[in-house]
Amino acid sequence: MSMFTNKTTKPIAKPAVTPGPSAFDRFGLDPVLLRGVAATGFTTPRTIQVEAMPAALAGRDVLGLAQTGTGKTAAFALPLLQRLLHERRTGPGALVLAPTRELATQIAEEIRALARYTRLEVITIFGGVPTSGQVRGLRRRPAIVVGCPGRVLDLLGQGVLTLDQVGTLVLDEADHMFDMGFLADIRAILAALPARRQNLMYSATMPREVRRLADEILRDPHVVEQATSAPAATIDHSLVLVGEKQKRNLLEILLREKGCESAIVFTSTKRRAKQLADQLGESGHRAVAIQGNLSQARRDRAMQGFRSRHFNILVATDIVARGIDVSGVSHVINFDVPNTPEAYTHRIGRTGRAELEGTALTFVTGNDHGWLRATERMIGARIERRLVDGFTAEPEGRSESRRGAYPVYATGGFGGRSRGTRPYGQRPQGEGRRRPRRGA
Repeated sequence: MSMFTNKTTKPIAKPAVTPGPSAFDRFGLDPVLLRGVAATGFTTPRTIQVEAMPAALAGRDVLGLAQTGTGKTAAFALPLLQRLLHERRTGPGALVLAPTRELATQIAEEIRALARYTRLEVITIFGGVPTSGQVRGLRRRPAIVVGCPGRVLDLLGQGVLTLDQVGTLVLDEADHMFDMGFLADIRAILAALPARRQNLMYSATMPREVRRLADEILRDPHVVEQATSAPAATIDHSLVLVGEKQKRNLLEILLREKGCESAIVFTSTKRRAKQLADQLGESGHRAVAIQGNLSQARRDRAMQGFRSRHFNILVATDIVARGIDVSGVSHVINFDVPNTPEAYTHRIGRTGRAELEGTALTFVTGNDHGWLRATERMIGARIERRLVDGFTAEPEGRSESRRGAYPVYATGGFGGRSRGTRPYGQRPQGEGRRRPRRGA
């Protein structure tokens, strides 16, 4: 019996809609933008687009709270493109700030796709690469600049970048920018922007510091708040109980299952990501690592190789846990649990995107009890535990097994409510064995 069920190509049932761009007519977008929407394959606006775009198109500030992979980029890109189509300027009219180079690149690519039938130019600026190419791009007077705060501030200081004509500021993944220590840079950039502008701020979570920043820069914002803690309904996620020394062997088994077509494996450290990718390569897998110590060129090659399926396994640290949209990722495997409960949702959100189903598995040892309690408290639900035949969960100080958290019987496979796989507490029919007593 296969441990996985391949769900990545089965879309979730949804109401029938008229194909083509007509579903976006409600927003009053320019015909050239509707052509761009149609060319990208979008037929039906996502929920956050329906709720956020009318206010953004009307010029209001917007605060969007939503999970990653819900269509946030188009929700802010289409309104700012609509405005820029009818403006005359000699400098950038919109600035989009993102926390990582990968996310900035992805945002720019999506905006370019939507603007393909316009003359609006988009450039990206971020660190890790020479400034010469970015300076040349700025001299072409692009309509939209997408960048990371550090390099934006650097080019501002050099006088190469001017922001006096920016009419729309977008802060994407604001909580992650705070986590990465960009708050001071953001405040410095805000000081260089016109006082009168539109602000669009998107975040998956809203910690106190980000809420304070939102209160400072947003004026009477239209607030769109979707479920931000619980994983998307398209993701079948569960915990795999395993000993620390058994992780590598279990990973090898899972990656060779029939349904595992493309996987992102998350580790806790850069060194472990590189080591694990090397080990998987030696075992015959097409694996590549991406982590913060790599040069930008090597990171780009790794991501491109994964997108093109030259590699079907990407071993990563949390650098790609947010905002990176790689189509067709069938599985996410957390080799190590995330550092924070919030990162759990962001990591597993790399699968189950664009309304396709995906599978996410997290290896949990006896030392991860504190993280597990905090994560379940955050998402407001208990995460299903599973065992694999031949692999044993580690005991722990305040053992969950003694409190009834571990299932009694090993599963025969992953992928739903099939025989041999069940949520904890569901007693198998026809079996007379009983759960061990407390303390047994």
